[in-house]
Amino acid sequence: MKKLSKKYAASLALIEKGKKYSIEEACELVKKTATAKFDESIDVNFNLNIDPKQADQQLRGAMTLPHGNGKTVRVLAITDKVSEATAAGADFVGQQDMLDKIQKENWFDFDVIVATPNMMGLLGRMGRVLGPKGLMPNPKTGTVTPDIANAVKEIKNGKISYRNDKDGNLAVNFGKASFDAVKLAENLKAVVETINKIKPAAVKGTYILSATISSTYGPAIKVNL
Repeated sequence: MKKLSKKYAASLALIEKGKKYSIEEACELVKKTATAKFDESIDVNFNLNIDPKQADQQLRGAMTLPHGNGKTVRVLAITDKVSEATAAGADFVGQQDMLDKIQKENWFDFDVIVATPNMMGLLGRMGRVLGPKGLMPNPKTGTVTPDIANAVKEIKNGKISYRNDKDGNLAVNFGKASFDAVKLAENLKAVVETINKIKPAAVKGTYILSATISSTYGPAIKVNL
């Protein structure tokens, strides 16, 4: 059995075994378990009663957190609306020239791609490159839109994407350890509200089987929703 580090063991000792904490309690506790020297990310992980093999039970979309998640997101805009995207705060703007840079130079100094619909013909040829990295723009996440300026602004202001995995789990980064507990709780409530809203109609019985939050290197804390 792998030996726990002293810091991890100390953090684990703060959590009552088997207890489900309220959102407010969990957010206060997760800050105490974030003991790394850097500003750890805080994530929530849902185990959902969904069948990801069914198309109507695949959850994918985007949400805007009340206080953002503390991450600086680098946005690449593929569009002919260059001035609009630049004014909105896009870090990189272009068309085929930027896609050539990705393909020829293996350039990935960005986090999100947004595009206008008329550019999807160009992007479609990049599926094998962008798809596996989760970078292909998609209307469901608001990253393909004629309103490129608004898309860039929303992402810069804390809009995040979510997607379930093959086992029915869904993880969302909703803040940093440096956030105060109230802001973390408000962000987490917004995430829970969104997850409940997108419950597939085919799901019967309990939808959210469990939910835990944790810092980057901290132990999981069960949350009572």
